[in-house]
Amino acid sequence: MTIGIGVSGPQAGLAAFTALRAVEAVARGAIGGFVSFVAIGADGTLMRADTQRGGTTTLFTAGETTGVAPPPAMADARFAALMSSGPNRPVPLSQFTPGAEGVGLVTGHRLPNLTVPGGGPLNEEVLSLMAAGRNAADAVRFVDDYPDADAGVIAIDADGAIALANSLSVARRDDVGAVVRSDAASGLTVGVLHNAIFPVAALADLAVSAAFDVVAPQDRWTLEVSLRAGLKLTLGERPTIFTTNGTVVGVTVAEAAWLGPHWEGAAIARGAPVFDGGQLIGHSVFEPYCLAQDGALVSMSGRSEITLRVRTV
Repeated sequence: MTIGIGVSGPQAGLAAFTALRAVEAVARGAIGGFVSFVAIGADGTLMRADTQRGGTTTLFTAGETTGVAPPPAMADARFAALMSSGPNRPVPLSQFTPGAEGVGLVTGHRLPNLTVPGGGPLNEEVLSLMAAGRNAADAVRFVDDYPDADAGVIAIDADGAIALANSLSVARRDDVGAVVRSDAASGLTVGVLHNAIFPVAALADLAVSAAFDVVAPQDRWTLEVSLRAGLKLTLGERPTIFTTNGTVVGVTVAEAAWLGPHWEGAAIARGAPVFDGGQLIGHSVFEPYCLAQDGALVSMSGRSEITLRVRTV
C-alpha cells in the first residue's frame, strides 16, 4: 500500500521526485495520493514538502501551476527520501519520513511509523541508531527484531550509504519489490521498497532507472553537427564520423553492403566516435534511420538534412 524511495548523490531530490513520477505514470494501485518528501541540502539543512492527494502533481507548485519539479534547493539536495501511497494519511505526514541534520534520513513502506513494543516508532528507532553512530546497514537490522511488524525501512546515513530491510512478514508478501543500486555515471545510489502497486516485477527497476536517467541521461549531448544527404559512405573497421566546422564530411561504415545499390538501417551507430581535424571530440548519441543508394546517403530519418547529437569528451 506504499512506496518508499531513498536517494543519495548529486541532485538526489530531483532524482527521487522523478523516480516517483515515473512509477505514477505507469502503475496502478496504492499510488498517486499522499507524498511525504524530505531532503538534506548541500548545506546540511533539512527540508520538507508533502501533499495528501495528487502525488507528484501537487507536491510542488508554482503559483497555480502544478506538476512542477522540486525547487532548486530541494532538487540539488545530496540526500532525499519520500514515501507515497493513496490519499489522506494521518498527519503530520513527516512521521513517515523522519530525518535529522548530520544524521540521515529514513523512509519505507507499509507502516514504518508504528510503535514497536518497548520503544518508539520503528522508523524513528532506526534514525536513532544512526544518530548513535550506526551506519545504514547496521541500523536497518533493527527490523529483524520485529518479524511481525507490518513495515519495511530504507535508511540513508550521513555518508550517503543506503540500506533497506523488510520485516519477515512483509518479505513473505507476493507484491513486494526491493532494490538498492548505485550508478557511476550519475553518482547516485537509490533504494526502493514497494507493495500493493502493480505491475510488481519491474517497478523498482523503473524507479531506479528514472532516477539515474534524470541526472545522467544516456542520450545526453553537448554538441550538434549537421548531416546532409548526398554524402558518400566509406568502408572501414568500425562506424566513424568525421566533421569540419560543425558539418559531417565523412561517414565510415563497417559493412560493405552499405556501399551496394540499396541499403537501409543504422549507418551511423550510437556510440560511434566523432573526429574533427583528426582529433576525437566525442561520440554520437543518436541513430538516424538511413537510406543509401550506390554508397551515398539518400535520407536520414526521412529527411535530407538532420542535426546529429554528440556527447563530447
